[in-house]
Amino acid sequence: MSLADMTVGDLIDLLSGCDRSAPVGQAMNPFFLMAHRLAQVVRSVDEAGRTVVYLAEGQDEDTQLGHLPPEVAVALAWQGPVQALPRRPRRTAGGK
Repeated sequence: MSLADMTVGDLIDLLSGCDRSAPVGQAMNPFFLMAHRLAQVVRSVDEAGRTVVYLAEGQDEDTQLGHLPPEVAVALAWQGPVQALPRRPRRTAGGK
């Protein structure tokens, strides 16, 4: 693993401040902003013999939760903040 890889300990530390009863979702693809339900934790071994833990989505029909909330996509830097376009003054019946 590279130094940039998140460890199980890092994940536990990040989750320790969260509500333990909150459901866990997974944001998967910055080009198709959807949220998925996590269903499994699978341990394996990589080519170098090191343990790797995978978080996997479920196989049920409802495993895809829907569109990723915009604030999550912005926090992940997958999209920029969206602001409404400035309003132009309305034209009058006289064309001015």
